[in-house]
Amino acid sequence: MNKQWIKHSAAVLGLIMGATLGSSLVNAADDKFDDPRNETFEANHPDQFHTWKATSESSELEDALEGDPNMVIMWAGYGFAKDYNKARGHYYALDDVRQTLRTGGPTDENTGPMPMACWSCKSPDVGRVIAERGEDGYFEGKWARLGAEIANPIGCSDCHDTSTEEFKNGEPALKLTKPYVERAMTAIGKPFEDMNRLDQQAAVCGQCHVEYYFTGPNKSVKFPWDMGTNVDEMEQYYDALGFKDWTHGVSKAPMLKAQHPEYETWRDGIHGKNNVVCTDCHMPKVTKEDGTVYTDHKIGNPFDQFEDTCANCHTQSKDTLQGIVSTRKAQVLNMKLTAEKHIVAAHFEAKAAWDAGATESEMEDILQDIRHAQWRWDYAIASHGVHMHAPEVALEVLGTAVDHASDARTKLARLLATKGITDPIALPDISSKEKAQQALGMPMDKMNEEKQHFLETLVPQWEEEAEKREATY
Repeated sequence: MNKQWIKHSAAVLGLIMGATLGSSLVNAADDKFDDPRNETFEANHPDQFHTWKATSESSELEDALEGDPNMVIMWAGYGFAKDYNKARGHYYALDDVRQTLRTGGPTDENTGPMPMACWSCKSPDVGRVIAERGEDGYFEGKWARLGAEIANPIGCSDCHDTSTEEFKNGEPALKLTKPYVERAMTAIGKPFEDMNRLDQQAAVCGQCHVEYYFTGPNKSVKFPWDMGTNVDEMEQYYDALGFKDWTHGVSKAPMLKAQHPEYETWRDGIHGKNNVVCTDCHMPKVTKEDGTVYTDHKIGNPFDQFEDTCANCHTQSKDTLQGIVSTRKAQVLNMKLTAEKHIVAAHFEAKAAWDAGATESEMEDILQDIRHAQWRWDYAIASHGVHMHAPEVALEVLGTAVDHASDARTKLARLLATKGITDPIALPDISSKEKAQQALGMPMDKMNEEKQHFLETLVPQWEEEAEKREATY
């Protein structure tokens, strides 16, 4: 095992956690790695710890599918059609991944629908496990295989090298904690050790606020950046690879699921181009009454601390800027819904073509248009806060999503006409999440029962095992 790699490379999310040296853990090979327990760092860095813990105030679960049931149809046949809640604070990272229906209801280490990769941005324990077992030793198997090992939510050791003298002396030593992130940054010409401080701050956030996919026999995480980081370049990468996340349950299109490409859209947006990084807006420097300064780790809306965030660059008033942002958000939402209308219709029209006897060769170009339309829609809407980070990027990408969906529908209308179908294709009632899931024949009661059983049986076992292990640190 390469000790220099353990110390200097790899990644998890963008919590630039100001924490102090905790007790280092030592594995069987005497390789050191950082303590994953966030509470370890409270005594020496209370301001950073307490503001991190304040992310627990973002506790409300908001059901995105209930608010927009079109998405159930768009993700037909994929886990996001089961359950999709809007993001909460980092404090809830483990709770949310355990509770979502997407991870299913495992009964042991070998059951459940998802791979180990689904833990990768949820805990500093991931870096610890990779340090102990290597990448293959972490990624192999089902998501439930190492549930007892992943016990602490996103925090200090995800973004800081807490074992260095630099960190002990009060400097926030930044790091990447997983090798696939280091490889991705190098692929775009930005190896972490060569970055300036601002780029490193953005990169640690970009460990998780990115587009990624699962690859190889172990379903390992990889960023699709080999051809570039914008929507066109990643689309070309996936197409050249022949990759698909799933086959759509209605249209049979080979689909791509965008994750949350904030790093990529930020790079292309006005803030990224002007070297305004994530921490400037979401983790501002705060001056206390005694004159000391610390970095606020309560990742949240920049308007909540306007004087320490936006006002550092903008001369407009808070009300003026909020009005501008509201307008852009409404514009993005309008384009989002326009794209959804055409994409949902295209899925059902494709099904009608298949039912009418369409051949694979007749459908090939149409399915590719649907794939590209939904990929672009998803790329824009899955990027949290894109209406602030890069509204011009979101609007352009959503516009191309509408174009691709319209192309698919035009081709489908012509194909259906050759099959004797000229009337509009009727859509089922998808006016609510429940009705959309019923239209797809999804056994939601069974899924919820399995999830509840998992939460009541397996999760307590994980927590008990983790407590015993951490008592030895």
